[in-house]
Amino acid sequence: MLAGVNFFPTVSPAEKSAVQFFDEALELSILADRLGYSSVKIVEHYFYPYGGYSPDPVTFLAAVATRTERIRLITGANIPAFNHPIKLAGQLAMLDNLSHGRLDAGFARAFLPGEFEAFEVDMDTSRARHQEGIAAVLKLWTETDVVWNGTFHRFGPVSMLPLTYQRPHPPVFIAATSTPESFVWAGSQGFNLMFIPFTSTNEKVAGLLDLYRKARLDAGYPAGSERIQMGIHCFVDEDGDRARRNAAVHYADYVDKMASTWEDYMERSPSQYAGYADMITGMRRKTLAELEDKAQVYVGTPADVRQQVAATLEVFGDVEPSMQINFAATPLSDARRTLELFAAEVMPAFSEPDNGVAAEAAAATAVAAASVPAAASS
Repeated sequence: MLAGVNFFPTVSPAEKSAVQFFDEALELSILADRLGYSSVKIVEHYFYPYGGYSPDPVTFLAAVATRTERIRLITGANIPAFNHPIKLAGQLAMLDNLSHGRLDAGFARAFLPGEFEAFEVDMDTSRARHQEGIAAVLKLWTETDVVWNGTFHRFGPVSMLPLTYQRPHPPVFIAATSTPESFVWAGSQGFNLMFIPFTSTNEKVAGLLDLYRKARLDAGYPAGSERIQMGIHCFVDEDGDRARRNAAVHYADYVDKMASTWEDYMERSPSQYAGYADMITGMRRKTLAELEDKAQVYVGTPADVRQQVAATLEVFGDVEPSMQINFAATPLSDARRTLELFAAEVMPAFSEPDNGVAAEAAAATAVAAASVPAAASS
């Protein structure tokens, strides 16, 4: 079973220092590598206790790369709207080389109004900036003497150094939440996908995944060749009641911190984010029991979580759980317990063939290691 660890720092300095958060996250990453988890992922956010400890996922993942051997490193996700494509392409290429080809490059549109205001970026241009930025990064990774005349960036001719270790480029993931356009576009480009299940009903989310898979097929990509990462909160304990008590506190804190970033915008959602205010309101109304009943969180004993994993696979198809295990006040010992119990008592129950994804990733790394990458002509 492919399952990863997701670090999304819902924490303020009053709750936990940045030093402590990153020390613990690095320790958990080393443990995840040893236990056989497939990936470590971290977000790009700014300013707020909702993600703000991680303004640069590449820096954290570079630290993980030097301390681990096999686990893949996912930017979950970089934001093209806030980054120049030359800078972003260079940072990610360095990480891919430092890790000997373990990078999975994830990109997102961003959705926090305060971040857009601080970067002086119009939220109504976010989709266009997102798509143009990714296209520019891919061109820089695969061609020489690149000239770019886009709507938001103009540069060239330039040739990127270093090139990515994985050729022609690392796997690309797109974060999508609730808008059908995002799912369809990701599929039409042949990209992999990142989503979270608890933003809506299982039926709606499954429908969005169907749109994504159909768009990939319509664009000529083979069925089953996609990788879909599902971000999900996870609390595993031998004592199921204790797991639920802890999960209830941490989930409520997570949603409160997310909602606080939108407080001034609930009545005036930007046009490209229609429905986000309703989504956040709906998330605040959900109880942990409702989430558990729909397998939108993994919480309880290992036996409980095995049933929940089976339920999500039945509803959403072949997806890779990417589990958030450490929140603001989560003791390191609790997060370690979750990782250890999930690896020992949940993952073995789902150890059927994984559609070749792990072998494919290993093969891509082997090819890159065996050859000197040749730049494509412009």
